Amino acid sequence: MNDFALPITRYALSGDVSIAYQTVGDGPVDLILVPGFMNHVEFMHELPGHTAFLRRLATFARVVTFDKRGQGLSDRVSDAPSLEQRMDDVRAVMEAIGSSQAILLGNSEGCAMSVLFAATYPERVTKLILYGGYVNRRDLSDTLEERARQRAKLWGTGSVIKTVIPSAAANTHAVALFGKFERLSASPGAVKAFMILNAQIDVSSILPTVRVPTLVLHRRTDAHVPIELGRELASLIPNAKFIEYSDGDHPLTRGDVDALIGDIEEFVTGHRDRSSDGFERVLATVLFTDIVDSTSRVVAKGDQAWLRLLDSHDQLARQLVDSHRGTLIKSTGDGIVAVFDGPGRAVRCALALGMAANEIGLSLRAGLHTGEIEMRGPDIGGLTVHAAARVMAQSQPSEVLVSRVVTDLVAGAGLRFSERGSHELKGLPGRWELFAATA
Repeated sequence: MNDFALPITRYALSGDVSIAYQTVGDGPVDLILVPGFMNHVEFMHELPGHTAFLRRLATFARVVTFDKRGQGLSDRVSDAPSLEQRMDDVRAVMEAIGSSQAILLGNSEGCAMSVLFAATYPERVTKLILYGGYVNRRDLSDTLEERARQRAKLWGTGSVIKTVIPSAAANTHAVALFGKFERLSASPGAVKAFMILNAQIDVSSILPTVRVPTLVLHRRTDAHVPIELGRELASLIPNAKFIEYSDGDHPLTRGDVDALIGDIEEFVTGHRDRSSDGFERVLATVLFTDIVDSTSRVVAKGDQAWLRLLDSHDQLARQLVDSHRGTLIKSTGDGIVAVFDGPGRAVRCALALGMAANEIGLSLRAGLHTGEIEMRGPDIGGLTVHAAARVMAQSQPSEVLVSRVVTDLVAGAGLRFSERGSHELKGLPGRWELFAATA
């Protein structure tokens, strides 16, 4: 989470229903985020990357988030809200903040309502951004009843993460956090009603009437809303610009966030100010580690024994990172992310942590890359971070894998490296030469 005060939740009255909303920043234009299927304006600040994402948008806009009626901190309602009621809620929030015009950023399910609002009130919408959206979900109609029943049955367990954030589905901490998000977002009965209503929504007849400038964004690896649906959405809106990204999950914050925010900023302001995010940039070596076969180990040992073993692992990681003058950024549930101001110390720390983990019965894989990173409060970001994670993904059990940049910087440090070939790293340009480190 970023080191700035979290926004205050306020309420707008839409008819007799109270709509919870927050504002971030005081930019020259209003950018309203229209939520998807799940939302909770306060708890979402606990989700990795959410606060940082809003803060970056707030460098060029006043950013508004809200919970649609029936969800999060907004009033619960007896039935799932129609698109017309959701439009009223957006209008109520705009009136509460004194906004006569705004840019709408529709997210997933929120795209349909954003389209309808922009077509109905073009004088109040200056631009339209649609992320991870679709025209309709006829592809799911045959299994709707069973899917809605199963979704309600498993609601609150974190099961939705399997399609929304599949890259984190094996991370027990992420699943638990997502389960809490589900429970705080809506009740099982409300979720079932939302699913059934959403399945009936089809904005295909509305899309040709949209006259405001429109940007459609989608990730090719989105497992929740396939890329074909995003392409269809863009094709039906006159003069819409479509951008697709090669990497990432369904949420706005899961993937190449730098590119996504840059595209949004350019669409909103007409320029791409790469220095406007306010983050300090430094040269550092990033270390990612991962416990091999963590999921099967949980099953074999049981939850309590596994948690005790994880506690031992985390304690070792903190001690070794500190002794090698590094900074532990975070635990990922079954690994760590750390940064070092010297690549040699980073490699030695990775090797030491691998040996210490073996002594308590764990096998680690590790990856390192050196480059410029963004300091985002206690978190980090930038291409170097993604690169280090991709390097780790190529490593074998008990192996410390590094990029060519790292080997070039530690020449003469007494470390040895074995070639591991040239690789394509997912979402990164070119081919990368990788090397296994030994002391």
